[in-house]
This record gives sequence, C-alpha cells and structure tokens, in this order.
Amino acid sequence: MVDYSITSDFFIYLLDLFGTISFAVTGAFKAIENKSDVVGVLLLATITGVAGGTIRDIVLGRFPNSLTDPAYVILTVVSGIIIFLLYSRVKQHWNLFLKFDAIGLGVFTIIGASFAYGIFGLNFLVILLSGVLTAVGGGILRDVVVNQIPIVFIKEFYVSASFVGILSFYFILYFGGDIYQATFPSVLLVILLRLIGMKYNWNLPRARERSD
Repeated sequence: MVDYSITSDFFIYLLDLFGTISFAVTGAFKAIENKSDVVGVLLLATITGVAGGTIRDIVLGRFPNSLTDPAYVILTVVSGIIIFLLYSRVKQHWNLFLKFDAIGLGVFTIIGASFAYGIFGLNFLVILLSGVLTAVGGGILRDVVVNQIPIVFIKEFYVSASFVGILSFYFILYFGGDIYQATFPSVLLVILLRLIGMKYNWNLPRARERSD
C-alpha cells in the first residue's frame, strides 16, 4: 500500500528543487549581465535559488531546508556553472531569462503555499504569505544585489500572477481536491499568467503624476 503522505512530501521536495534551479538560472544570468566573475555568478545563483525558500522556512518556524540539505546549494552551483559556460551561446536569448523567471515564480508560489498548508491547514492568510514570500524573496535579493529595482515592483502582472495561483490552490483544496490536483494546475496557471502578462504587457493601475 502506498503511503501518500510520503509520496506527497517527495513530490513537493522535487518541485522545490526544480524551482530552485529555475531561479538559480535567473541569478546567474543577472550576474553575468552585470559583468560578475565566476564567483559572483555562483554566489548570485545560490542567493536567488535558495533565498525565497529560506525566508519561507524562517517565517513558518522551520529550520531552512537549504541549510540542512546540500542538494539545494549543489544544484544552484551546478546551474551557475552551466550558464557561465554556455552564456556565449544563449546571451542573445533574453527571453530565456524571462521564461525561467516565470517558471520559478510559478513553482515557488505553489511550493510556498504547499508548505504552509502542510503545517497550518487551510489558513488562507498563512498560505498567501508563504506563497508570496517564497516566490519573490529570491528575485528581490537578486535584483538588489546587482543594484536594480526589483522586477516584482515594476513588472506587469508579477505578484498578481502569484496571488491568482494561490487562490486556485486554496479553492481546489477547499472543495475537496488533493495536493496533486491543487498543485499542478496552480503552478501552470501562475506561469501562464506571467508569460501572457509579458507578451501583452498587462499592467495593473499605477498612480498618475499631476501635470501642471
């Protein structure tokens, strides 16, 4: 008989590693674009890959997985090395960076929500906080380190995509779905919304400056 709790935990763990790789790639790209050497590339890849999950674990009262499981740092370093070596071939494909950022956003949003659900159940505010912190924490640190305004504050439909995905995750569970049924559609929804937002330049309303 399959132990579904163990299967579910392993499934979430694999997704967490996948999200770590996706964001690590964006960190490596940003470091190279800002003329960092190989050490800087690996450092920013690691910061971007693990920061969101680390912040999430601290807020939820857990010892960070990134400090106890070497797989996280190993994967960020390997991702950084691969991008460093292949950058000359992919540097013209800026969309690759944006696509990895969208994938990382989707995966980390729902992974954060899943961790909160596993600890606190269907507490929407905790699920929302955990999902958003996991999704944007690494990206904010990545952009701050390279002295740029974080993408989350200026880009169209970024946190909003996370919010919609978290709503999807919550309501699927609320109406009787299991963790698998809630996770996959919600991850894909966030990624799709982010990509569509980029394609069509979706923007939320902004404050207008007064013109005299």
